[in-house]
Amino acid sequence: MFYIGCHLSPSAGYRAMGETALSIGATTFQFFTRNPRGSKAKAIDPADMAALRALLKEHGFGPLVAHAPYTINPCSKDERTREFARLTLADDLERMEYLPGQFYNFHPGSHTGQGTEKGIELIAEALNSVLKPEQQTTVLLETMAGKGTEVGRRFEELREIIDRVELKDKLGVCLDTCHVSDAGYDIAGDLDGVLTEFDRVIGLSRLHAIHTNDSLNPVGAHKDRHARIGEGYLGKDAFERIINHPALRNLPFVLETPNELPGYAEEIALLKSLRTD
Repeated sequence: MFYIGCHLSPSAGYRAMGETALSIGATTFQFFTRNPRGSKAKAIDPADMAALRALLKEHGFGPLVAHAPYTINPCSKDERTREFARLTLADDLERMEYLPGQFYNFHPGSHTGQGTEKGIELIAEALNSVLKPEQQTTVLLETMAGKGTEVGRRFEELREIIDRVELKDKLGVCLDTCHVSDAGYDIAGDLDGVLTEFDRVIGLSRLHAIHTNDSLNPVGAHKDRHARIGEGYLGKDAFERIINHPALRNLPFVLETPNELPGYAEEIALLKSLRTD
């Protein structure tokens, strides 16, 4: 089955979010665990979560992707910022147990002038403090575009984080098509080459989700500005190859393009039309 969806808001409730996904033809979706620019999380309603789980099972949804708030930075030079990140990550992972077996994606962080190696060290420390053997959620490190002091631009940086984490079986990667292109990987022109490099450095077995975004900037721009599918430098033909690639086709694909629900419905329909059996 083709697991394709977009980013949705749980503000009206979790089952309602699933119903919205169904209404636009989605078979997976992504959601923020809390306000993406804030710190407070709405209390979990166990009945609502149970209703969502039933809906997901009834309609054969693929794995969901929760997204951490943008405000966390586990490798900041400021200890209070790092502590906020650790507390938020720990709380989110507890909340995710209401939806067992899903993915939790986060931006590794920005080293804020300390250097990439120090950033990697601090990110791994944060993960070692929050990951639990009994958790049923897989945490995903997102590939980044490399703007500013972001950690995660190169596959090697993500590999170093993984190598420093004790519970490696709880970790994976979410590949963002805009980000990897902006980072310098020619995913549009040499998809096989990029995936071969990913497999060599990290291992394709750790790739669990795809953020499916065109880019407003050419390869290597380090800008991170998403575009609608076929309206950027990657182009529609590249996405046809991406969604049908044997190494990727069974993963959940999540749109983070600049759209409202009608636009997402159109993009989902477009990508479905490009999918081959």
